[in-house]
Amino acid sequence: MLKRCILLFLLLTIAGCSSNRFFYNRLDFLVPWYLGDYVSLEREQRELLDRELADFLDWHQREELPAYHALLGQARGALEDTLTMEEVDLLAVDLQQALDRLQWRALEWLLPLGASLNEAQVGEFLLALREQQSEYEEKYLERDAEQYRVDACESLDDNVRRFIGRLDATQKERLHTACGELMRSDHLWLASRATWIEELERTLQREPGWQQRLRDSLATRDERLPAGYREAWAHNRQVMQAAVVDVINQRSERQDQHLARELTRLQADLVALSEVLPVNPAG
Repeated sequence: MLKRCILLFLLLTIAGCSSNRFFYNRLDFLVPWYLGDYVSLEREQRELLDRELADFLDWHQREELPAYHALLGQARGALEDTLTMEEVDLLAVDLQQALDRLQWRALEWLLPLGASLNEAQVGEFLLALREQQSEYEEKYLERDAEQYRVDACESLDDNVRRFIGRLDATQKERLHTACGELMRSDHLWLASRATWIEELERTLQREPGWQQRLRDSLATRDERLPAGYREAWAHNRQVMQAAVVDVINQRSERQDQHLARELTRLQADLVALSEVLPVNPAG
């Protein structure tokens, strides 16, 4: 749930879509509905969520959106000349730090709600996670190596094309070559996720000190991932970044203009979102 909430905020905040401003200012209505996919909240719990969410969004608007804007400025500066892997690595570090800040703040925002859940709601939440786990296993593990490569290529192609426009044959081939070099790790990720759900179930028995145990679990989760998964993740990130750097450096004048427009629009959205009034749960 925490990961999906974080992704929701990221998508609505830095997706570069002109509807960002509309959705961002309505998260107080959207998030309770979204959490309803996992657990049925009572009226008092929704009110609690509204109060906590208002503080969360106020922090996010004041501190995080300007940081995203600055990060985009760094990216635009790097694109003024030939883009290097070193520059991409530095941007990736800043992005990871932003994700970490968001993750920790989101956890603190959700803890009061977790404390308010009754046993039936906790059971409902865990059941939803297990059902989602089964869906993921069916979706990802039944793929053969070729389908895995096709899915990876489609995702990578879509993401790159969104920012620089239609790709030429050479650029497509570079991305497809990278996809062929990827190490498959979905089975390791799903095994780790299943272990995490079991750990979360024990934590949500909510014996004294459970909040700190949840914080500690989150803080050390990456360290406890299987070594094979960490190796595959590092390898795949290197492969993907190298391919994207090559494609961007091969961009045509038309693609360069497309990229500049996307970044300008995204920065304008972030500025506008930073200046809007905090979300009012009373609405």
